[in-house]
Amino acid sequence: MSTVRRLGIGASALVLAVLLSACASPDREKPGAYRAEVLARLGVPHSATALEGHRERLLYSTLPAGRRVFHLDFDATGRLERVEQVLTFARFSGIALNQWTRVDVERTFGPPALVERVARFDGDVWTYRFMDGYEPRMAHIHIDRAGIVRQLAFTDDQPPGDDRDH
Repeated sequence: MSTVRRLGIGASALVLAVLLSACASPDREKPGAYRAEVLARLGVPHSATALEGHRERLLYSTLPAGRRVFHLDFDATGRLERVEQVLTFARFSGIALNQWTRVDVERTFGPPALVERVARFDGDVWTYRFMDGYEPRMAHIHIDRAGIVRQLAFTDDQPPGDDRDH
């Protein structure tokens, strides 16, 4: 078999694998699916958290490039109860300032798209990209050195080269 033909077959297999993996998305999972089936389709989650009643939550994130994070909640028998996309204005607005911790933020929203430091705050700013309706937004969660959420701010997320402000 020629090298060109082998490369063509390899490229075709790669394209097929990408297309098949594009079909696997947490928001396509249906209630009642078994945990093992979900893991086979979606792969290893970012995290798994025990819930009350021997239930479990798997967290799948599309960040840093995407704008969605999913909670997949399973009952005590390992069947999917619900799927929820949690990067929403309402969910971010529910953060209790001076009460939530870094652990609460990561358990709820997964890893941030960006972690930065700013001059007027002694801690990290975790940034999450999300959609507010049809508007791309960013949530900036200020976490102090003790790991406590102290501030929350929202900004528009303009793509590079967007000159709407000029």
